[in-house]
Amino acid sequence: MKIKLGLICGILIWIFTYLISMLVQVFTSDNMIYNNLILPLIIIIVTGFFGIIYIRNVNEDELIEGILVGILFIAIDIILDTVFFVILHNKNILFSNFLDHIILMSIIMLIITSFLGYLAQMNIELK
Repeated sequence: MKIKLGLICGILIWIFTYLISMLVQVFTSDNMIYNNLILPLIIIIVTGFFGIIYIRNVNEDELIEGILVGILFIAIDIILDTVFFVILHNKNILFSNFLDHIILMSIIMLIITSFLGYLAQMNIELK
């Protein structure tokens, strides 16, 4: 496992997810739509992008690497959320549903990184 690349990608996933969600939050008036639709969509897009960047540099056991990097991304997200929203007392819309956010984010990240690892191990020939 490439720890340095995984840490960089995980931190960038958290930063971009937070920045994009703050930009989108300004335009949404309903917290239910934001928490149930927009935030998961942002997590899917950003994790997919940085997951591809990570998996592209792996040449063997891509599925296992996908699962491991998914766990690393989850740990980074939980640590950074805890530091910035719990310890520093910054108010955020996801803080009201923090446990739901952690569960949803964990499931999404594990599925995406595992699926990317599975796809990376396939030999595909395009004609």
